Amino acid sequence: MIVALRVQKSSKRKNFGPVTAVGKTTPATRRTAGQGPKSGPLTKTEIDEIFYRLWKENPEPKGELDYVNPYTLLVAVVLSAQATDAGVNKATRPLFAHVDTPTKMLALGEDRLREAIKTIGLYRNKAKNVIALSRRLIDEYGGEVPPDRDALESLPGVGRKTANVVMNIAFGEPTMAVDTHVFRVANRIGLSRGNTPISVEEDLMRVVPPRYALHAHHWLILHGRYLCKARKPECWRCPIAALCRYPDKSPAP
Repeated sequence: MIVALRVQKSSKRKNFGPVTAVGKTTPATRRTAGQGPKSGPLTKTEIDEIFYRLWKENPEPKGELDYVNPYTLLVAVVLSAQATDAGVNKATRPLFAHVDTPTKMLALGEDRLREAIKTIGLYRNKAKNVIALSRRLIDEYGGEVPPDRDALESLPGVGRKTANVVMNIAFGEPTMAVDTHVFRVANRIGLSRGNTPISVEEDLMRVVPPRYALHAHHWLILHGRYLCKARKPECWRCPIAALCRYPDKSPAP
């Protein structure tokens, strides 16, 4: 299975978006959200509206790493540290066509794995970690990727962000994987004031409406990658600009 960004429009209005005290979404609520003060903490209604708008733009967001099963997803995310998804995909597409289990990875060996991923930054250390985590999966988990974040974090080369990505994509858990995009966007919008990835993760877990939680980190990653860019955010075409607390919004070019 190839995972890539797909922007889809839905013709049916689902029960997403701001909810009134009696539990109904109303046009009036939709129109007025974001028209209040642009400073101060976001309200629950505004946060709901933010994720409604992100959902409306892209109802089924996906990660952009190629993978074929939970194991190859885990490997791809490990390889993606300090590298672009496109660069990882270029190396893993031919690799995963033949090597898609821990057993096959050990058979390939560290030397040939290094050769296959040498276009990816830090490839020597990453190859060592992939071989080591593959051996651990065979020895301790029957060759399967465990659906447990603590177990994942115990594997070589796997940190909390990687574990959260795997838990979310492979096992459908509403985790918040905080990379540089999510960290920046969450603070700019006003969803968090955290100064560490874990504090941002905790804020997001607390404030993101449950019905949006499964896809929330994908929306924030893609928003940061393509709109809310580090150097020059494209605020003039942002669907949540009226709600965002970022004070230095970029004008249209």
